[in-house]
Amino acid sequence: MLLMLMPMSLSLPAGVIAFGFRNCSPPLKRLLAHSNTTNLHHYHHLRRRNNTIPPQLNTLFSFNFFPRNLNCLLTGNSLFFRMERFWSGSSINKNKALVEHLQNCGTISSKKVSEVMETIDRALFVPDGTAAYVDSPMAIGYNATISAPHMHATCLQLLEENLKSGMHVLDVGSGTGYLTACFALMVGPQGRAVGVEHIPELADSSIKNIKKSAAAPLLKEGSLSIHVGDGRQGWPEFAPYDAIHVGAAAPEIPQPLLDQLKPGGRMVIPVGNIFQDLKVIDKNEDGSISVRSETSVRYVPLTSKDAQLRGY
Repeated sequence: MLLMLMPMSLSLPAGVIAFGFRNCSPPLKRLLAHSNTTNLHHYHHLRRRNNTIPPQLNTLFSFNFFPRNLNCLLTGNSLFFRMERFWSGSSINKNKALVEHLQNCGTISSKKVSEVMETIDRALFVPDGTAAYVDSPMAIGYNATISAPHMHATCLQLLEENLKSGMHVLDVGSGTGYLTACFALMVGPQGRAVGVEHIPELADSSIKNIKKSAAAPLLKEGSLSIHVGDGRQGWPEFAPYDAIHVGAAAPEIPQPLLDQLKPGGRMVIPVGNIFQDLKVIDKNEDGSISVRSETSVRYVPLTSKDAQLRGY
């Protein structure tokens, strides 16, 4: 990574080296998380445009240069926004301060989303000893991660109109249970929040996390539930859903999830392989589907349990 930080005497379009030196140099993992895939995008753009690439960048973008488990470092990061927007330094050490940071930089504009994220303490849903309030994805074991807070906020806002009291929401790849707990508070005791996780150990630990959180009464009453299963198949028992969130990238949109989306409902799902877009899918009242891309992202793959445990 030193090559990225060393001055280069190159005649290149602005933005090829994505990391801005206006910030102090971040830790290696965070630098990778915010810049590698963006740089890779520019690299391939240069090759398509010029059919040549300076030798310094050939070295930088050699695939052998990147860690094997890079996916775990990149999960849930919005790739093509300015890095400063989501940079959080050591001063953010409390959940409320994290939410205020996301409000100040424009990520959160909804009062309801800010209230829910302040109520559900992120520290209860990340591994012990990790920096819970830093705006960064974190590994949670089993080749899975918890997404960065700015991505949680983004998805909550995109789904807000479909998370009103009494509505049904499905969280595919519920992981530590954080976002499922947020969904449950938004739809309330008259609604239904369903998390599906195919790693049994993560499902068990997520239930323990939720029991320590403000969503515990909803879990006890039954309006919030976590299930072990293949999230690509959804969870038909409580369908149709007003909102569906998918926390891993699918090569294409799974048909069972479309089938379980209620007319008038919305799904947010990352789609793609190396290059991924966060797709917003609305099912119209006549059953037709509208799809738009919200932003470019990097998530771990939506795959089988065995493939995930093998490292995809």
